[in-house]
Amino acid sequence: MAGIYLHIPFCRKACHYCNFHFSTSLQLKADLLQALYLEIVSRKDELKLDEISTIYLGGGTPSVLTGDELSSILDLIRLHYPVSENAEITLEANPDDLHEDYMNELLAVGINRLSIGIQSFSPTDLAYMNRSHDANQAIVSLQLAKKAGFDSLNADLIYGTPGMTDETFQKNILRMIDAGVDHLSAYALTVEPKTALAHFVKSGTSPAPDDEQTVRQFALLRHILKDAGYDHYEISNWSLPGRHSRHNTSYWQGEPYLGFGPAAHSYDGKTRSWNVANNPKYIVGMNTGMPDREVEVLSEKERYNEYVLTRLRTKWGCSMADLSQDDQTHFLNEVAPFLSKGWVLGKEEVYTLTEAGLDFADHISSELFR
Repeated sequence: MAGIYLHIPFCRKACHYCNFHFSTSLQLKADLLQALYLEIVSRKDELKLDEISTIYLGGGTPSVLTGDELSSILDLIRLHYPVSENAEITLEANPDDLHEDYMNELLAVGINRLSIGIQSFSPTDLAYMNRSHDANQAIVSLQLAKKAGFDSLNADLIYGTPGMTDETFQKNILRMIDAGVDHLSAYALTVEPKTALAHFVKSGTSPAPDDEQTVRQFALLRHILKDAGYDHYEISNWSLPGRHSRHNTSYWQGEPYLGFGPAAHSYDGKTRSWNVANNPKYIVGMNTGMPDREVEVLSEKERYNEYVLTRLRTKWGCSMADLSQDDQTHFLNEVAPFLSKGWVLGKEEVYTLTEAGLDFADHISSELFR
């Protein structure tokens, strides 16, 4: 499995918690798209892939693009890359962009999976996050997506927001289930550096997220989705049987991918590269034939650490068959205390997090690093 990621760095509004690369001005959109076309064509022989099985448009907010703009991007990719006939093609979207005509345009250009940034159905939460949509638009977007014919549908939720009660969060989860989403991504609110939320917390305008609330709501989420038949296959992701995100799963399983657009990363199994996180610099670099891109050759130690970090987050866990003898020895020595605590389960030389261990995933991974 190999994929293509496209970073569309535009948003209509800046969410208070977000630290992704984006601009709220669409002034450079036409110039950036032309630069994106140049990058797509210029890198067509980079990985020499037999097949592209996933394409993912993320951001930012890719749903700021018109149907014609999306068609131009996808047509160019199909022209220069071996895209599978049954490729999973995902578009991240905000509810306020998803009217009926637009969704029909998305289907017409080949988008077959929507990922809608709902985050919450509570007006209070949406105002706190500074989201661009309201609660009604969130509800209607899911209804319209189903009506249009998107049977592959992800929706995002955020938990741990100050003031969000367990009852409110439970209603958010049940509403997602009732709407028929086959995939759910849920993230704890975190205070990222250089965001508006970080400023609010530092100045005392907003309280910091409460750890007890976050842990409690994460457990509530797991319990409700398990009872509803969803498979918890990665710490932040759940799906109905057979509906895993093929694109994101390829990241966690170390498959190669190409990333186009400012701030986008690429990986070939040994080397990681990333484009400059600056729209004007990205445009100039592509137009002058001197892409503003950094490249890092991963050492064996770094590749081991990445393997542990990504695979331990999933239900597939870390398999000793994937590691060198030295890495196996190190891993088994370091994982022993977590086996004793019941945070990690070892079965047939595959090590996975237990329910108790999910709350300590980052700590466990860091202790297993070389």
